[in-house]
Amino acid sequence: MQQIKRLPAIDGQLGWFESVPFKRPMPIQQAEADEYFDIIIVGAGFSGLATADRLAQLRPEARIAILDAMEVGQGASGRNAGFIIDLPHNVDPTEPDTQATTQIRDLNKFAIQRLDRIQKQQGLDVCWHQAGKYLAAHEEKHFSNLADFVDTLECMREPYEIYSGDELAKRLGTHYYKRAIYTPGNILVNPAALAISVASALPDNVTLLENTPVREIDFANKTIQTPKARLSADSIVLATNAFTEKFGVSSNRITPIFTYASLTRPLTDEEMSQCKDLSLKDIEPWGLTSAHPAGTTVRLTADKRIFIRNTLNYQPNLSSPQAVLDKVTAKHRKSYLARFPHLPNVPFEYTWGGMICVTMNHEPVFKEHTAGVYVIAAMNGVGVAKGTYLGHYMAEYICGKDSPELEFILKNAAPSWVPPDPIRHIGAHIRLSYEEHMAKGEV
Repeated sequence: MQQIKRLPAIDGQLGWFESVPFKRPMPIQQAEADEYFDIIIVGAGFSGLATADRLAQLRPEARIAILDAMEVGQGASGRNAGFIIDLPHNVDPTEPDTQATTQIRDLNKFAIQRLDRIQKQQGLDVCWHQAGKYLAAHEEKHFSNLADFVDTLECMREPYEIYSGDELAKRLGTHYYKRAIYTPGNILVNPAALAISVASALPDNVTLLENTPVREIDFANKTIQTPKARLSADSIVLATNAFTEKFGVSSNRITPIFTYASLTRPLTDEEMSQCKDLSLKDIEPWGLTSAHPAGTTVRLTADKRIFIRNTLNYQPNLSSPQAVLDKVTAKHRKSYLARFPHLPNVPFEYTWGGMICVTMNHEPVFKEHTAGVYVIAAMNGVGVAKGTYLGHYMAEYICGKDSPELEFILKNAAPSWVPPDPIRHIGAHIRLSYEEHMAKGEV
């Protein structure tokens, strides 16, 4: 019996969750009594939800449960930057060949199509915009990373546009960035709203149990102890990402990294028109990632909020003290003012922390841990798309449904070894500090 001593916690004010533009359509249920299910999935993020949905399609007779320690949309899936990226991302590894890169692109696009179908079917406003994405650089020394990205796009025959100078400033409402590569297929969303929408679409044979943390788990007997109930199953799926090690699984394979985001209040019409050559009033929603992986991610949302995300910390306790959040808020303010000096009086309404789960070689955990116990983890910073397709194909793996896509995933799901703490802690701190130093003006 494995005791779970670290549970998910809310870090700061969860901006996306608090600003979901619709009333949640389904009630919140908790595990109240002992019960048996054919399959229990731990974790109601995008990977857990996708696993449940596909399992319910393949096994309509099965009783399936999803457990989560919090509400849907409050975990890591609802705290990210809200990009559903179609192309291999700059935090993923450099792929050895065009065929592998193209396969990842096709899997990402499959995930986007699946999520698009669900959000249209449910009719909830998840702030879905096919806005594309800018990969942008402030400093000339990072232009080479943009050129490398163009080479990848050329190999995949993907469309792109290059913007610089005043032309780029007019599209973004800021003169901060000197050059950017724009690709059209990226989707921007409120990720918490999207997670709730996906959860609301779960088939009738799936039971969603929220605010139901796992206190103990017995993999041999497939039993889970929650605060009020003991649940049993034939199979268990851990879709617990950065918390997977706390279940005694994938030790020395994954590293939890905290990153932080702030979201302003909506800009007023006067503020949007305050600087004539940089008016934000008629600019469509946009999203931008940095030419350096440690740089700042920025968004202009549909309701005219500005989103800032940066700072990477190794947090083995899987939570952030308030002092860290206060320090991060000040750092976000500096990044915001560097980009929008003409809007100095717009305050942040929310600041929060969230985890990404990375591996040394950027490959995910996707395996059968022991008989009847399956694991998905380590989306390496691109969790909306990757979590969705990994969950879909985990269900097919469990049901013995072979495909070239599943074969590709299994072949590449081999995360390399990382040393245990304190060596991991020291190494992560040195690496993250170095990357932020190298990013400099991109932060």
